[in-house]
Amino acid sequence: MLISKMAAEGGGKEMNEIKTQFTTREGVYKLLTHSEYSRPNRVPFNSQGSNPVKVSFVNVNDQSGNGDRICFNVGRELYFYIYKGVRKAADLSKPIDKRIYKGTQPTCHDFNHLTATAESVSLLVGFSAGQVQLIDPIKKETSKLFNEERLIDKSRVTCVKWVPGSESLFLVSHASGSMYLYNVEHTCGTTAPHYQLLKQGENYSVHTCKSKSTRNPLLKWTVGEGALNEFAFSPDGKFLACVSQDGFLRVFNFDAVELHGTMKSYFGGLLCVCWSPDGKYIVAGGEDDLVTVWSFLDCRVIARGHGHKSWVSVVAFDHYTTSVEESDPMEFSGSDEDFQDQMIHFGRDRANSTQSRLSKRNSTDSRPVSVTYRFGSVGQDTQLCLWDLTEDILFPHLPLSRTRTHTNVMNATSPPAGATIITNTPSNATNGNNSGANTPGMNSLSTTLPRSNSLPHSAGTTTTANNTNKAGSGGGIGSGIMDSAIATGVSKFATLSLHDRKERHHEKDHKRNHSMGHISSKSSDKLNLLTKTKTDPAKTLGTLLCPRMEDVPLLEPLICKKIAHERLTVLIFLEDCLVTACQEGFICTWARPGKVGLLSSQNQASSPSGTVV
Repeated sequence: MLISKMAAEGGGKEMNEIKTQFTTREGVYKLLTHSEYSRPNRVPFNSQGSNPVKVSFVNVNDQSGNGDRICFNVGRELYFYIYKGVRKAADLSKPIDKRIYKGTQPTCHDFNHLTATAESVSLLVGFSAGQVQLIDPIKKETSKLFNEERLIDKSRVTCVKWVPGSESLFLVSHASGSMYLYNVEHTCGTTAPHYQLLKQGENYSVHTCKSKSTRNPLLKWTVGEGALNEFAFSPDGKFLACVSQDGFLRVFNFDAVELHGTMKSYFGGLLCVCWSPDGKYIVAGGEDDLVTVWSFLDCRVIARGHGHKSWVSVVAFDHYTTSVEESDPMEFSGSDEDFQDQMIHFGRDRANSTQSRLSKRNSTDSRPVSVTYRFGSVGQDTQLCLWDLTEDILFPHLPLSRTRTHTNVMNATSPPAGATIITNTPSNATNGNNSGANTPGMNSLSTTLPRSNSLPHSAGTTTTANNTNKAGSGGGIGSGIMDSAIATGVSKFATLSLHDRKERHHEKDHKRNHSMGHISSKSSDKLNLLTKTKTDPAKTLGTLLCPRMEDVPLLEPLICKKIAHERLTVLIFLEDCLVTACQEGFICTWARPGKVGLLSSQNQASSPSGTVV
């Protein structure tokens, strides 16, 4: 009643006002209205009954210096543009490619960054009827259509991604709760596939396709109950995080097809998931209106964030903004730029025997050089929230010394080659609820910050205990080495001798046989008879799967701003801006502090309102 009364008296005006700028410790982020992308006619789209607007980026490395390309879907339409970001105003009159589909709608898409050139780019598009299309929007070609007859899965495609390091493998999730591994070089067959059990565990099973000749799908994953809403590969490509409508986050060793750990939402389904740049933390959001931070090392929830008033639709880490804290002011003297150079130099030379003072103190001092992770979230409440995950949450048992803080906006062109985050992991790291999960060691060196959260750049190799990631040390499907219990039944899976999946730090391709463990003789008619353990929410609340609200720290957002009229469906962090999109079909560019001036003065002069302040 109080809220209604305030709104009636005009008190709710500020609450409902759409913001065009917001301020963080780095400075002011500003909306650039001339950098807004949408359908060419600029008419708001009727989003009723439509699939969420999604955005994908790729850089084609052309000679013009403006190689960024953007793809987005609105209703039945798919657009491909040159993305000018904060540099120039968007030109909606000249899409490179535009497609309108009948009888189905695009739901998601993903570029292959390994093969992208100025002349050709591979784009996967998933559809509401279950098909997946491979297109080249530069050549304006359609290469292949997968699941064309819907014999593999008839449900909506919820997420599609290229397997990191591969030019031909991709993974697709569906509203049916299944995921499928495809190879673009193989066909799907003219009959429904038959499967045989490869591996199963608690609430998941993995099957191979039984066929005399190699055909798609190569693998079928059945995960949880209800729709599989999104998945994300770890920065090194070895692990896969999945969130489902049953409310569970499940993290798999992708190479070994093994469950690493799980987490349960406070209530309702989980809708979105992302990894921290170093792969140590996972953030998930969903129908409980919360963002939940889960430690990969400890397999437990370490914090929750409450700021949204409705379902959280996207979570994403900002790979460019980080705060590095020095615990001893005498350890380093100089400018912030010198400190960043020292960090970059340390990252490049960390393998040398003569480690820098930073490394020595990191392993001996109880007050580590620590990292404040920045991540963001958007939701159906039309709000953007930014969050900081700080050392008091990550290392609650360590004393803090806030003598000096450096805030750096990472440069996309030079630091990724060696910029290094240094953290101390908690001692006695344990696997919270999964006895079969590997436990990475302590004092890990996190590694290179990727160029963008939309680009699959490596996060390097994390220093771990000897038993860490035995299954999957090679970084390729089937390149993992099984532990002794699994290796006894290893069989070579010829269709997955995936020599095209490249090691991140080597130019040469590595050819490996696929070792997936024992293949069961169970026939496909047992597929739907696998035992599923329904988890009673009342029994999980208060456990490691789902701690009570009072049992973990509660984060408050740095900023929480209403930035759209319709529910938000996209949040992507780029070097000089962040990009959001709403269900109306408007893709907005928010210039980072100090970057707004990059928009050409000519554009601003022609329209004084070009930059909204």
